[in-house]
Amino acid sequence: MSNLALEKKKREFLPENYTIDNWDSLKVYYENIKNREVGSPADFLKWLKDRSELESYVSEDFAWRYIRMTCNTADASLQKAYQDFVENIQPQLAAYGDLLNKKTLDYAEKWPVEEPGYAIMLRGIRESVKIFREENIALFTDIQLKQAEYQSLTGAMTVTIDGQEMTLPQAGALLQSPDRALREKAWYAISERRLADKDQLDRIFSELLVLRNEVARNAGFRNFRDYMFSAMGRFDYTLQDCFDFHGSIAATVVPIVDNLEAERKKQLGYSDYRPWDAKADTEGKAPLKPFQDATDLLDKTEQCFTAIDPAFAGYIRTMRRMGHFDVESRKGKAPGGYNYPLEETGVPFIFMNATDTVRDIVTMVHEGGHAIHSFKVRDLSLNAYRNPPMEVAELASMSMELISMEHWEAYFPDPEQLKRAKREHLRDILAALPWIATVDKFQHWLYENPAHTLEQRAEQWTKIFDEFADSVTDWSGLEKFRRYSWQRQLHIYEVPFYYIEYGMAQLGAISVWRNYKADPAKGLKQYTDALALGYTQGIKEIYAAAGIRFDFSKEYIAELMDFVSQELEQMS
Repeated sequence: MSNLALEKKKREFLPENYTIDNWDSLKVYYENIKNREVGSPADFLKWLKDRSELESYVSEDFAWRYIRMTCNTADASLQKAYQDFVENIQPQLAAYGDLLNKKTLDYAEKWPVEEPGYAIMLRGIRESVKIFREENIALFTDIQLKQAEYQSLTGAMTVTIDGQEMTLPQAGALLQSPDRALREKAWYAISERRLADKDQLDRIFSELLVLRNEVARNAGFRNFRDYMFSAMGRFDYTLQDCFDFHGSIAATVVPIVDNLEAERKKQLGYSDYRPWDAKADTEGKAPLKPFQDATDLLDKTEQCFTAIDPAFAGYIRTMRRMGHFDVESRKGKAPGGYNYPLEETGVPFIFMNATDTVRDIVTMVHEGGHAIHSFKVRDLSLNAYRNPPMEVAELASMSMELISMEHWEAYFPDPEQLKRAKREHLRDILAALPWIATVDKFQHWLYENPAHTLEQRAEQWTKIFDEFADSVTDWSGLEKFRRYSWQRQLHIYEVPFYYIEYGMAQLGAISVWRNYKADPAKGLKQYTDALALGYTQGIKEIYAAAGIRFDFSKEYIAELMDFVSQELEQMS
């Protein structure tokens, strides 16, 4: 693994030194693909591979523009480079993409190819051709620019607490303080700061809603939700499965969370249990500090991954050597965290906003799971095979959260701190599932009712929030903050409907973890075998390769929740 950074695949179609100067220079290569004569299965396979090489390069060029912009949202030149691609290159790519998709389907009729994943790829291409409309190209450009506006607005948010300016993630770390007055101060500072921009955030989303609704209508769909089910290639489950997921979470997980919060309130000894109490240690201990700085975080992650599989640590070392990490929170940096696959290089980039909390460890190993996935699929022959749906991608990351937890001694050498960290993470998982259901159900409502007013939007969010919230937390006097708490979920703005995948994958990850605990060697092999499939099989088949089920029934979820509850009991 030590030389992986030097093993970038040699280009066979593009010149080795080619970089995008403008659309005209790039257009030459798209024209080559478009106009090339294909007269045999071998010609067609070469055509597919050249197209894949071209698209992989272009994807990576865009990736770096996005990465650099999110690392420093205040740099106007980085914003301009990103916007130039969105405005001047991406619209052209969309048009050529549709032309090449249609040619792919035509050639596939004449020249069948025998490759794993080929049928899956054609299925997705057919769906893309079905929904493509030329008039939507300009709309998608407008949408991406609106999303960049959201990033700039939220990336600029800071608060001042006790004379110190800090980012919202940094302030969020104070919510774990044993000092209740400080937690309350931090919670109000964060909430007031977000609320100050609520009108702008509402405006941005309202404008996105109009644009997305127009995209859907142009493509012949009754709403954007139905359009996105097609655009995201949700072939393996239905709308009803989403609704079943919501109902199963309400029935099986919310009662467990309710009991856990009631027990926390009792242990804290408070007469009222407020939102700023949710992260406090019940014994009044200071927050766990698992690392000192970015270097320490990455060093310890290498140690943790070595204990699982030395190859995983090799992936991290390769990324570090190539400068593919930006992990510390700072002013002007976009919120959130991601692993961005770099299609041509095959070595991804990890971005996050670490502030020295257990949650940061979880984010690191989560994105590390995505990175492992990127390495496992990097040698698949076509880019379509290397890009599994999010229900699979998030299985890779969320499973690594739990598998790695068996080796968190790297971060927490003290046994009591280790137990505490594991309890904290399992509680967060249980709390996350109702939140995922809340966000997903809200998105269904938003796009089923696109003519809603701002008042109706806030009221519906509150209604759905209450449906999945615990009954212990006292929100009295805080209703104005709760009404707009959806605005902190960047997925609603940037990647609509990409959220329930976390819930589906979380259930799968618990099952992967259960297998790993029962037989580490077998469980790890099933996990890596599933990742190595990329998108050469359907979601259900990939889950089966991992030794788990793709199942949202109350019975199955209740079974998994019983397992998590038992694990929590053993850690008490």
